[in-house]
Amino acid sequence: MTPEISFDDFLKVDIRKGTIVDAQPYPEARKPALKLWVDYGPEIGVKKSSAQITVHYEPESLIGKPVLGVVNFPPRQIGKFMSEALVLGLPDEAGEVVLITPDKDVPNGARMY
Repeated sequence: MTPEISFDDFLKVDIRKGTIVDAQPYPEARKPALKLWVDYGPEIGVKKSSAQITVHYEPESLIGKPVLGVVNFPPRQIGKFMSEALVLGLPDEAGEVVLITPDKDVPNGARMY
């Protein structure tokens, strides 16, 4: 179990709903990954993310998919690709990533609370 945090600590993590607007293979990555461009709405805009989601997802199937992502991490160099946000997922029984998505339509940029 992870350490207990305060509600103020939770509020420091900015998790927003976005929509994948582009997805491309990332063959240069050390582990199989895709390059994603996610639109987080007018306040934040489009952010790039590298995601190890190749077991369950093909790039063309991801366009238009709603996702949740952390948008206030500093950019991180992943090989030759600069990742600007962390798209969130959960492991399936085999430990492969399944993306988290809202079950109702909400606007891009909506903040999780």
